[in-house]
Amino acid sequence: MRLPSALLLLLALLVVAGCEGSGSASRPSTNNSPTHGGAATPAASEQTPVYGYEVVNTFPHDPEAFTQGLVFHEGVLLESTGLERRSTLRRVELRTGKVLQKVEVPPYFFAEGLTLLGGRLYQLTWKGEKGFIYDPQTLAKTGEFAYEGEGWGLTHDGDSLILSDGSDRLRFIDPNDYRVRRTVDVTDRGRPVEELNELEYVKGEIFANVWHQNRIARIDPQTGRVRGWIDLAGLLRPGEAANPEAVLNGIAYDEGGDRLFVTGKLWPKLFEVRLKQRQAGTGIKEE
Repeated sequence: MRLPSALLLLLALLVVAGCEGSGSASRPSTNNSPTHGGAATPAASEQTPVYGYEVVNTFPHDPEAFTQGLVFHEGVLLESTGLERRSTLRRVELRTGKVLQKVEVPPYFFAEGLTLLGGRLYQLTWKGEKGFIYDPQTLAKTGEFAYEGEGWGLTHDGDSLILSDGSDRLRFIDPNDYRVRRTVDVTDRGRPVEELNELEYVKGEIFANVWHQNRIARIDPQTGRVRGWIDLAGLLRPGEAANPEAVLNGIAYDEGGDRLFVTGKLWPKLFEVRLKQRQAGTGIKEE
């Protein structure tokens, strides 16, 4: 039987309205829809461990030294100090802080990070895109090397030089031809950690100062993930270093004695510290 045209039109309108109502009911509310980054991933929801410290020893440090790099070698400290027309490479007696030997860096360079690898001492410069190589015994300059961009911190993993440039990225550099082998972006629970500064390789991790912060990041060298933070607030008493640029910067590790040393730019003291992990409700736990 053929239905009248008016009835067919009415049925068609009812069908269309029913389909739209069904589609609207099945669509989730936009208020409940996850946005980019809104849903926490397991990595983002985990708390990054925080370590405190115990001061084991306190040593004098030259309050005029704008510390940019620090290395422990054969019982003494090797130190790179910055500022234009004041940059140096030094050999320093740990116990007294006495400068045993000092080499001036050319006055138009601002010296930065320092590391010792394969019997050669490598020193960065800030904006010069040039580094210097020295004999670690005599501090005689034996060569130069080039890199792109700024130089901030420098360490090594026994195979590659590891360079920071003030960003969240670390470069692993071949010490033979100075080509970049790989890079890692440093993150804490998925967020970039920028202004990475002085570096030290400690027991398979990269320890990194963060500029103008009283804490050190413990970084996985393969993934760039921050495994933990070392909170070093309170090392200096108020007034001991008044310059606003007298910030924590300088990490050295004595592998043979398992000792960790830290200092800062223009700090009058250098500290040997022992790390302690903070545990919620149970105080702290020695590492």
